Amino acid sequence: MSIATPASKIKTHDPLWDVPEASLPLGARLVRAGLLSQDDLERALERQEKDNTRLGEILTRMGLVEEEEILPFLNQQLGVPSVRLREGIVDPKVVQMIPRSHAETLKAVALFKVRKEIFVAMAEPQNLRQVDEVERLTGLTVRPVIALKSSIERLIPRCYEKDFQVDHVTADIDESAIELQADTMLLDLQSSEAMADGSPIINLVNYFIVNSIRQGASDIHIEPGQKHTTIRFRVDGMLREVLRPRRDFHAALVSRVKVMARMDIAEHRQAQDGRMHVVVDNREVDIRVSTLPTVKGEKVVMRVLDRKNLTFNLNELGIPSEQLNPIKKMLQKPHGLLLVTGPTGSGKTTTLYSALELIKSVHTNIVTVEDPVEYQLDMINQVHANPSANLSFSDALRSILRQDPDVIMVGEIRDAETAEMAIQASLTGHLVLSTLHTNSTIGAITRLMDMGIMPYKISAALVGVVAQRLIRTVCPRCRTKYYPNEEMLQMIEYSGDTRRSFSKGEGCAQCYDTGFAGRTGIYEVLPIDREFRQAITHSDDMSAVRDLFDKKGINSLLDEGIKLAESGSTSLDEVVRLAFAD
Repeated sequence: MSIATPASKIKTHDPLWDVPEASLPLGARLVRAGLLSQDDLERALERQEKDNTRLGEILTRMGLVEEEEILPFLNQQLGVPSVRLREGIVDPKVVQMIPRSHAETLKAVALFKVRKEIFVAMAEPQNLRQVDEVERLTGLTVRPVIALKSSIERLIPRCYEKDFQVDHVTADIDESAIELQADTMLLDLQSSEAMADGSPIINLVNYFIVNSIRQGASDIHIEPGQKHTTIRFRVDGMLREVLRPRRDFHAALVSRVKVMARMDIAEHRQAQDGRMHVVVDNREVDIRVSTLPTVKGEKVVMRVLDRKNLTFNLNELGIPSEQLNPIKKMLQKPHGLLLVTGPTGSGKTTTLYSALELIKSVHTNIVTVEDPVEYQLDMINQVHANPSANLSFSDALRSILRQDPDVIMVGEIRDAETAEMAIQASLTGHLVLSTLHTNSTIGAITRLMDMGIMPYKISAALVGVVAQRLIRTVCPRCRTKYYPNEEMLQMIEYSGDTRRSFSKGEGCAQCYDTGFAGRTGIYEVLPIDREFRQAITHSDDMSAVRDLFDKKGINSLLDEGIKLAESGSTSLDEVVRLAFAD
């Protein structure tokens, strides 16, 4: 990584466009590319003189440039491939070829081996003495790749932990780590051992189930590859690679999971669904399993339904009081349609369950139709929609209306027939709660119109719409300040102090180098009053509804996200990723 020239000399290259790319130092290249302002570069150079650290490290530490943005420039400058380090690209066996003490001294991590060549991430790949030392230690030809020193230092402690080696971790977890509940499945452990080809496979499956629950994962992905199987966890909405077992383990892994979920292990050409109930660390957890045949083998996704990570209390979802109060008023209506919108995984079902928990009583008949029923609730009649058994949402809803319901929850409005029946139910004296896959509250109204529902019916039935997202919160252990670039602030039309700092996470071992730990919700709440009803009825292009939305000063998802970023709970980049819509 090059030490940049003093700021005074950088200014003489003005304009930068007149200087050949090859002769520019790192800082000037970033300025030319528009990734860094001249003022920010000068601040970084002043910090560099004090800390005597390479410029790339200073820029990322100050939050001025992302690691992914710097690495291509280092690649061009040094003629060495660059890499953003993460656990998934490190072979647990190969990393041990460089003893930890030498890895810490040389700032080098062995990544993987191809025949007689070993690929090593180094902070100084141009240092021939260090390259020679790695070749002496490994006995292989070194192919260096450049990585930031800070990334190497974060990764080294994790790479040399015992549980980073698959053979070690599976030896530490035996069959008793997971207790299989007999009331959910009938399981013959002896036969399953034979099907899974012995206890190492059982231990490996137990290992990733136990660790997914301990790490708060919502999903486990088991994916077949050409040379290995990839196991990934989805934590805080983002996938993270955790293991790479050998390719020949894949069939046995899938068979073991199928046995646990009471699925047909002889069927490999059709998609299957199953379910298991396990107890881990004295916690009861439901796991929903789905298999999908691919050209390389069966892919398995396991949805982890851990009630310990959930709350079905509307007051504890983190909804601000100015938005929570209108939602509670909507739920007090004797009839009408309340919609919750957002993409898959945005917490819509949790919000609906929390709403049902708030309004349920011995005097109220609540019936739900879901596909599938994720959590079983007391005092609520839950129906599992099953299209293969001729019980679609619309069929179930038609039957529910003959069951004298007070409140109906439809898991999702997927088609025009279900939408029409939900609207009709809300107009005939029932409170109907449901979800739609739209990006905003106004988008839900547009979607109903696209399904063929007449505007006057929508305006008469709808009592409100709630749009939501789950946004990652900054890791408190590696929180740091940064200044977003001017282009981003202009893009989101930021109206606050443009010179203020925001928070983000640098990445640490506790947050697996993501900079985030946990999630919270942001909400856009649209109560439908008389003015909105008139606008919906008389506006073909929804322009009157949008104008009224702005006139009433309703906060959009982006507005709520910016408020959260200003409080330091999340980063502005995360807000833009989830809530910005052009």
